Amino acid sequence: MQTAAHALVALVALIHVYFLVLEMFLWDTPRGRKAFGTTEEFSAQSATLAANQGLYNGFMAAGLIWGLIAGDPVGYQAQIFFLSCLVVAGVYGAATVSRRILYAQAAPAALALALVLAAG
Repeated sequence: MQTAAHALVALVALIHVYFLVLEMFLWDTPRGRKAFGTTEEFSAQSATLAANQGLYNGFMAAGLIWGLIAGDPVGYQAQIFFLSCLVVAGVYGAATVSRRILYAQAAPAALALALVLAAG
């Protein structure tokens, strides 16, 4: 169970590294616009906001990675904290921006959180 929990936490961290790259570096490119369904004009106007969002995703990934490499109880607590933050942010994003966020962010984080808690 512990191995599955760690693998899923690592996967969630990788997802958020990918979000970081999309939002900080690819936002105003055809790939970034396609991923987020934005126009060229909107992506140009919102690039700074997207970079800020990407930085947040990088911090979330860093926190999850820290949780994986830190010894217990700190590692366990960090995983619970950062996964909980991602679930809350994902639910809020799904309610206010797009239902896709529920599946891309909240659901993987919730599943990882459930496994971490079950393995703990």
